[in-house]
Amino acid sequence: MLSACAPAPTPLGAGAPTASTSTPSATPSAPVVDIPRVDSSLRAPRAAVPPVRVSIADARVDVEVVPVGVETGGFMELPVDPAIAGWYRFGSDPWSPDGNTVISAHIDAPDYPIGPFAVLRDLAPATQVEVVGQDGRSALYAVESVTYYPKDALPTEDLFAREGTNDLVLITCGGEFDSRTGHYDDNVVVVAAPVAAR
Repeated sequence: MLSACAPAPTPLGAGAPTASTSTPSATPSAPVVDIPRVDSSLRAPRAAVPPVRVSIADARVDVEVVPVGVETGGFMELPVDPAIAGWYRFGSDPWSPDGNTVISAHIDAPDYPIGPFAVLRDLAPATQVEVVGQDGRSALYAVESVTYYPKDALPTEDLFAREGTNDLVLITCGGEFDSRTGHYDDNVVVVAAPVAAR
């Protein structure tokens, strides 16, 4: 088969192409164009600034945050201690130019008291949330929504978005506790928008 991008070969039995008898005209000298030169070397990727604390003064929440990844099964990894939250390190941080910052923690766990994120369900709109970075910077957000999602209906594409938004997303468990599975039925999701220079 012939490729549409390649020239077709000369058919069998055809003679050699005849030489052209026309004389090419002299090529005029091209004008000198000053083309700006741009450094084409790749720039080093931006280094993430890991969040280390989340504070919600009105709810008396002050939580340590550590970087986490993905556990077996494709779920976001979380610290066992509900008093410590996990920042999804494969996503954005509060100072990224684009994308949501996702921080999550257990609501409780065996042998631990109820965690600070248990109050997420009670946050009022406009409640301020502060996130402090490893370098000492802080980013301030205001709560826009508190939503319960069944765990099998969590809109992960929206919550973990890498572009088009700069929100803070806080996630914990909620709803009814299923003693058969040892898990809660729902996720409680707080979405907060940035309100201060980041």
